[in-house]
Amino acid sequence: MNIMQEFKEFAVKGNMIDMAVGIIIGAAFSKIVSSLVADILMPPLGILLGGMDFGKLAITLKEASGAVPAVTLKYGMFIQTIIDFTIIAFSIFIAIKAINKLKRQEELPEVETPKAPSSEELLAEIRDLLKEQR
Repeated sequence: MNIMQEFKEFAVKGNMIDMAVGIIIGAAFSKIVSSLVADILMPPLGILLGGMDFGKLAITLKEASGAVPAVTLKYGMFIQTIIDFTIIAFSIFIAIKAINKLKRQEELPEVETPKAPSSEELLAEIRDLLKEQR
């Protein structure tokens, strides 16, 4: 089997397409979470911390000179990215947990619960047992 045939078989398998869809949805989800953190969560957090804007927190290593921009360590953006990651990781954890719960429910075989005997059947059994004892 040549490489092109192997690649064709690999590319058209359902797993490959599922993975591609997952990556696309994940990228879109990442943008949503980044916007949530940057535009919704960080401004109130900055106000609570005395009007601090995390996006502007930086340490200047070398000042700008002429056309050369300043060299900075943008640790505020790093903090924001860590918050993004934490929210995304937690969301994925919750989604996987829900999917695993659904899979476990599908895997459990249905067990027929035994039907409780009627009172007439119980009385008949008792009668038969009493007859056997005599």
